[in-house]
Amino acid sequence: MSDLLSRRLALLGERANLALLTQCLHGIERECLRVDAHGQLALTPHPAALGSALTHPQITTDYSESLLEFITPAEPDPAATLADLEQIHRFAYSKLDGEYLWSPSMPCPLPEEERIPIARYGDSHIGQLKYVYRKGLALRYGKTMQCIAGIHYNFSLPEALWPLLQQAEGNTQSPRDYQSARYIALIRNFRRYSWLLMYLFGASPTLDAGFLRGRPHQLKQLDEHTLYLPYATSLRMSDLGYQSSAQAGLTPCYNDLASYTHSLHQAVSTPYPAYAEIGTKQNGEWLQLNTNILQIENEYYSNIRPKRVTYSGERPIQALMARGVQYVEARCLDINPFLPLGIDLTEARFLDAFLLFCTLQDSPELAGTECRDCTDNFLKVVKEGRRPGLHLQRHGEPVELQAWAHQLLDSIQQLATLLDNSHGGDSHTQALAAQRAKVDDPALTPSAQVLASLQEHGESFTEFALRQSQAHAEYFRSQPLSSTEQAAFEESVRQSLAEQAELERAPVSDFDTFVAAYQASILTLAV
Repeated sequence: MSDLLSRRLALLGERANLALLTQCLHGIERECLRVDAHGQLALTPHPAALGSALTHPQITTDYSESLLEFITPAEPDPAATLADLEQIHRFAYSKLDGEYLWSPSMPCPLPEEERIPIARYGDSHIGQLKYVYRKGLALRYGKTMQCIAGIHYNFSLPEALWPLLQQAEGNTQSPRDYQSARYIALIRNFRRYSWLLMYLFGASPTLDAGFLRGRPHQLKQLDEHTLYLPYATSLRMSDLGYQSSAQAGLTPCYNDLASYTHSLHQAVSTPYPAYAEIGTKQNGEWLQLNTNILQIENEYYSNIRPKRVTYSGERPIQALMARGVQYVEARCLDINPFLPLGIDLTEARFLDAFLLFCTLQDSPELAGTECRDCTDNFLKVVKEGRRPGLHLQRHGEPVELQAWAHQLLDSIQQLATLLDNSHGGDSHTQALAAQRAKVDDPALTPSAQVLASLQEHGESFTEFALRQSQAHAEYFRSQPLSSTEQAAFEESVRQSLAEQAELERAPVSDFDTFVAAYQASILTLAV
């Protein structure tokens, strides 16, 4: 353990400061496909009974009409966050007519690309903008890749923690810049160590054979309808996912916030030749928002993002540049198909200890070959993380995954103990012990359990996923919301539909002018 980490642990462990760690905030976004009773993609529109996908604060859609996204509020206790997520699932199931929420991250058997429905958000300009952005995604990456689902874990430390650390370290930056720098340092460490999360929580070693649409691949055939890799943890996060020659050269630097926002600004304002050749319109119909490397910032696919809550009409880069980093969004987590919510409290408790470790541990700038090693380690673990004797690269030297994982868990133990001292009990230590057992025995990992279940039941990927989806539906429907809770959701649905109707009534300029103004809001930024 480094001297800096020891000093920070000692400071936060003091009686006067210990309660601070009970004020971390946690939010979860869970994506999931709607499927029919046969496990095929539901081609029905987003259910009106769930409210407006544009304005409902907790139930929206991601890429497709069929791809639901559930969003919790940020809570100090992840148990409360998961309770919020469970309520959203129960309400959704009260409105799904003969449909199911698909249990894993990798999609169900998909129809032809042209039949996958892009999400619609109504006739307001912002609703149209979201639709055209998704048309651009289809054009650039295809619709199939957009049907992959995941879990995003949002995490922030209390605002009062940063001045405490800053003063103790004699740092002379402005408070805003210090806080941003510490979050960017967290992200650098996340890049160094997130391979561990893929080993522990990766849950997508298999996929439906039709997913690759005939593209060449190195996967093995498990059965007629299922492809897999024997030691894979997360094919979702492998190079089978988003392939983009445009984004290949885009490597936002996480050495400071300014370099990160600058590289994203360049990407959203620099034309890419292949997209420019297509243009933004065909026969007067919008094809994509612009011909730049990225249409908007969110098109950049990364495992973790620095975030700041935006004001109405404000873009993510603008918010970060104006007010700094407020929280991080960890985006690499698979949906665990054995869990009704796709995630549980044990995983959340470990994630808190892991993210706190990334925050407080030394985090030198990523220089030389380390940046590439981080990427290579991550990709190696998602494709063969359970391979016996697998080695990764650390400081330019080979190191066995199992040995490095145990060393990291030994360090994270200090953070789990600190969190337990802060909250009372031993839930973080217990969560860490569960992960240590997976390092000792790869058969305990979700990815190994998925393969074991398929082989035990003689099932294809789709048969397994549908069985799990049906079991989860029964779980949620067997314990409906109370009448008070149901009424609160019904009111939120009514309110969201009213808000969308109000947006669509508002007098506005034409859509072309709106898009031009949206684009100009970035181009005029001084970076």
